[in-house]
Amino acid sequence: MIPQEPILFHRTLMENLRYGQLDASDEEVILAAKKAQCHQFIEKLPDGYQTYVGERGAKLSGGQRQRIAIARAILKQAPIFILDEATSALDSITEKEIQEGLELKALKQTVIVIAHRLSTLASMDRILVFDQGRIIEDGSHLELLKQEGHYSRLWNMQIQGRIPEHL
Repeated sequence: MIPQEPILFHRTLMENLRYGQLDASDEEVILAAKKAQCHQFIEKLPDGYQTYVGERGAKLSGGQRQRIAIARAILKQAPIFILDEATSALDSITEKEIQEGLELKALKQTVIVIAHRLSTLASMDRILVFDQGRIIEDGSHLELLKQEGHYSRLWNMQIQGRIPEHL
């Protein structure tokens, strides 16, 4: 599970990453970090993977903490992958790069994504649209756009960057 606010420990980045699989080699940890788009920023830190992150990861940005959590999950290789607003603190470009890194993973694991940013969901096989706790639409991104229902209206609002007077 990758939550919106991941938990990091006052340990090094290597130890925080390895938490996903305690017996992982350094090479496996680094490969997961690359897939999660965090290797590059880690390498720029004064102590690299040996940098301490502070209490709850206070020395890292929200997006950096999310990428560390994603790398942990990649390393774990669990059969079910749950992302709960796991990329909400990332810019769109980094989010897309991570999604591309996770696409191979999606072929082997069940991936459940909870997101308000609909671009996060566009490549999913199946999207369930909820309203007041009920499923009101079900289908792929293209199927839901063709239905011209709730999902389609939300998609158009997000793409156009504005909210119309009536939903």
